[in-house]
Amino acid sequence: MRVNTSRFGTVDVDDQRVITFGAGILGFPGVKQYVLLQPTEGSHFFWLQAVGRPDLAFVVTDPSLFVHRYRIPLKPEQMGELGLASFDEAQVFVIVNKHENELTGNLQGPLIVNVQQRSGTQLVLADRRFHTRVPLVKVDAPMEAISA
Repeated sequence: MRVNTSRFGTVDVDDQRVITFGAGILGFPGVKQYVLLQPTEGSHFFWLQAVGRPDLAFVVTDPSLFVHRYRIPLKPEQMGELGLASFDEAQVFVIVNKHENELTGNLQGPLIVNVQQRSGTQLVLADRRFHTRVPLVKVDAPMEAISA
């Protein structure tokens, strides 16, 4: 399948790599199909690119790489809806945003993906321990040109 993106142009993606979010992602309920793009080998950040919407993509990451005690309180009915027999069959991502000089993760709205079925959902956690702008990484200030 060919997927048009505003950042990478047209990319070829195996049809088996499409992730379907049955309820969409918050703010985009009508957009259900996405692909995960890794911009560089070994990167911890990915683009979750909407299929059919070149202008819609989210930077995502695995929160456990940055917040080691982060655990999703997934209820049995939620696991059933995703077709998960065990949480080990799931991959968790959080949407990343740049805020001032940091990349932050939305730990309050994680994305849970059933790796085998390629289906996903976004949870909205009411637990006050989780926030929408948890610092993940500091971003260096861009280098300024030195004039001679």
